[in-house]
Amino acid sequence: MALIKGNKKTINGWAFYDWANSVYPLVVSTAIFPPFYESQTTRTINGVVSDKVMLFGFEFTNTSLYTYVIAFAFILVSVISPILSGIADYSGSKKRFLQFFCYLGALSTGCLGFFDKDHLGLSLIPVVLACVGYWSSLVFYNAYLPEIAEIKDHDRVSAKGFSMGYIGSSILLICCLALVMFTPFGMDKTTAIQISFGLTMVWWAGFAQVTYRVLPSNVYDRKPKGNMIFNGFKELRSVWNVLKQHKCLKRYLFSFFIFSMGVQTVMLMATLFATKTLGMKTDAMIISVIIIQFVAVAGSYLFSTLSARIGNINVLKIAMTLWIGCTVFAYFITDEKGFYLIAAFVGLIMGGTQALSRSTYSKLLPETYDHASFFSFYDVLEKVGIVIGMLSFGLLEELTGNMRNSILSLMVFFFIGLVSLFFVPELNPELKKKTPKA
Repeated sequence: MALIKGNKKTINGWAFYDWANSVYPLVVSTAIFPPFYESQTTRTINGVVSDKVMLFGFEFTNTSLYTYVIAFAFILVSVISPILSGIADYSGSKKRFLQFFCYLGALSTGCLGFFDKDHLGLSLIPVVLACVGYWSSLVFYNAYLPEIAEIKDHDRVSAKGFSMGYIGSSILLICCLALVMFTPFGMDKTTAIQISFGLTMVWWAGFAQVTYRVLPSNVYDRKPKGNMIFNGFKELRSVWNVLKQHKCLKRYLFSFFIFSMGVQTVMLMATLFATKTLGMKTDAMIISVIIIQFVAVAGSYLFSTLSARIGNINVLKIAMTLWIGCTVFAYFITDEKGFYLIAAFVGLIMGGTQALSRSTYSKLLPETYDHASFFSFYDVLEKVGIVIGMLSFGLLEELTGNMRNSILSLMVFFFIGLVSLFFVPELNPELKKKTPKA
């Protein structure tokens, strides 16, 4: 199956995977599972509320343990994605890896419905595997962007994908919210949450079929010979050699690495902050998440439009400045009204930052057949950044006993990210012509 850049059907099909998979980060890792986990692992002993849990003979604060488990999942992704991306590029099997990790993530998400606080170690395995499945699939999904769209359209196409993801995941979240709030057919709230995990599994794996029908399996008609693992490593090494020669790309990756520590940690920890520090109920918190999603649609297109006028790097500088303002405000909020206000503002910046980060990297790539390998470096830096962000967030809460103090670490990440962007030159349309092929 030949792949023609700019084909509308292919672009729409590609973007539909955002519609399919975005239910995991929204419904599971942001809105429903964190407060569910927090409520399940909080105990009242003799009238005293305890948030301590035991795992492998060690005592943890429940929310801190969650950050460590998610950090461990991202370490796994960081280790396996470069190896598998090299194999995928060499063998032309991006689509197969995309499908495998999609199904791994979706099935693991469904298994979250069996979470049991009395078997905490076993119950955390699906948490890790769902995270690995989702983030690993994105490596191979993102790698299609420079193959399906011309460089001038990368911002618009990337924004289209994220926008479809925000809308699709919001629809499912509203359905899950209705289940949790109204508990129809005599079910209790726990059962409604368990059903929500099952619906997320079906949505993710089901709608992904739209993408699989339009994306080819072997874009460049690769015909692998010999040991695929060994040759996959060779493919990865050749990409690394090109990266070392590309000063602009290296500087951008460093900046992306730093500010991703803040952006992704905000997304993963916002609901736990709302429920634990502000005392927000799950229903009210989910409403704020829906606000973020719909505002993020506008943000992704707004940042895409701005980038066409003043450049990608300049728009990202504006985003980092706004993120710093958000963290300052978040440190001082004490009620639900304040959280709703900052949720709307965060949604606007988050949508634009995510879409523009991906398209900026795609624009910077040299002419190459090894897109999965290039995006694995992007992915690894993002995941290592998340590990550092989550560990910093968790450790500060452990050391100070207050999750509010953890916000200070995010402020530092955004500030360093802003400063580092000043060392990245604005994108040059002729850049690809001057860069050696991989």
